[in-house]
Amino acid sequence: MRKPRNVVLLACVVVSSVTVFYLGLSSMECPGPHGHRYGGNQARYSWASQNHLGQNFSSAAATIPLEYNENTPLIFVGGVPRSGTTLIRAMLDAHPLVRCGEETRVIPRLLAMHSTWSRSARERMRLDEAGVTDEVLDAAIRAFLLEVIVGHGEPAPRLCNKDPFTLKSLSYLSRLFPRAKFVLMLRDGRATVHSMISRRVTITGFDLSSYRDCLVKWSRAAESMYEQCREAGHDRCMLLRYEQLVLQPQAAMRSLLGFLDLPWDTAVLHHEQLIGKAGGVSLSKTERSTDQVMNPVNTDALVKWVGKIPADVLKEMADIAPMLSRLGYDPHANPPDYTKLQEPSHDNSTLLVRNQQNRQRQMSRVYKIKRSENVM
Repeated sequence: MRKPRNVVLLACVVVSSVTVFYLGLSSMECPGPHGHRYGGNQARYSWASQNHLGQNFSSAAATIPLEYNENTPLIFVGGVPRSGTTLIRAMLDAHPLVRCGEETRVIPRLLAMHSTWSRSARERMRLDEAGVTDEVLDAAIRAFLLEVIVGHGEPAPRLCNKDPFTLKSLSYLSRLFPRAKFVLMLRDGRATVHSMISRRVTITGFDLSSYRDCLVKWSRAAESMYEQCREAGHDRCMLLRYEQLVLQPQAAMRSLLGFLDLPWDTAVLHHEQLIGKAGGVSLSKTERSTDQVMNPVNTDALVKWVGKIPADVLKEMADIAPMLSRLGYDPHANPPDYTKLQEPSHDNSTLLVRNQQNRQRQMSRVYKIKRSENVM
C-alpha cells in the first residue's frame, strides 16, 4: 500500500509545482504601472537580440523600448486606399529597425467614431455631463491605439501603423502623439480609382460601379488628408508620391528614411526577399495588395488606367476631381508625364468653404439643442 500512496503523493507534488510555475509566469506577463510590460516581453523581444538588426547600427538606435506612451516616436502611414500604402509599409518593414505589420482595421474605425463624437454637439454634451472630458477620452484612445500597435506584431525599435484612412484623423493623432511622424501616400486619382474598381476593393462610401462617384470621393478624401498634412508641417508629415516611389525607389526611400531619422539600409529596396522571415515583412491574406507586394518594386501599374475611364468623365475630370490639379497631376493628360509632375498647390479654398459650412451646421445643431432644452 505504501508504494501506490507514494506515487500519488509524488503526482500531487508535480501537479502543484507545474501549476505554481505557470501562475508565476502569468503574473509576470501582466502589464505593470505606467504602461510597462514585464517578463513576457523579454520573450517577445528575443528576436531582436539575434542578428536581425544588422551590423552597422548603434546599440542605442537598435534599443527596443520597454515602455510605450504619448512620447513614443510612432510612424503612421496612410492615404486613399490603392495609393501605394501597402507597398511603402512593406518596404519599411524590410528595414531592420522598423515594424509596421498588417492593417489593423480597428484603428481607423475607432478614430472615425471619435470624429463622429467630436462633430456631434449632442454627443459632446452627453460626454461632458458624464464626466468624460476630452482629456479622459484622449487618454483612453491613446492607450487603445498603443495596445493595438504594440501588440499586433513583432517588437521593434520603431513601430509603425498602416491603415490608409487613419490619416483622415492626422491632426488628432499629431496631438495624441507629439513625437509621431506621418507619411501621406499620394497617387494619381485616376490610377487609384481604376485600381479600386478593377480589383473590386470595397471602400465604404465609394460606388464601385461609377468612376465619377469614386473620383469625387477620392478628391474629397485626398484633400482632407493633404490639408491636415500641410497643417502638421514638413517636420511631422511627409508627402510621398507612388509614382516617385516606383520610378526612383532608392531616391524616394533615402528621402523617407532621412525624414524618419532612420539609417539607410539597402534591405528596403528588396522587401520581397524578406517576406515571411523573422523581423522582416509579414503579409495578410485578406489584404487585396498582398499579391502585388510579393513582387519587387515595379512600374507595371502606372498607366493601367489609361483607356479605361469613360469619355464623359475624362472630359469633366478637372471639375470632378479638383485635387488632381492641386497635387500636380494634369487632369487632361492621359497619362501625364510622371517624371515631370508639378509641386502640390497650397490653394485650399474649397476646403475652407467646406469647413465654414460644417461650422455653420454645427452651430445650428447646438442652437437647436439648447432651444429644445429651454422649451422642455
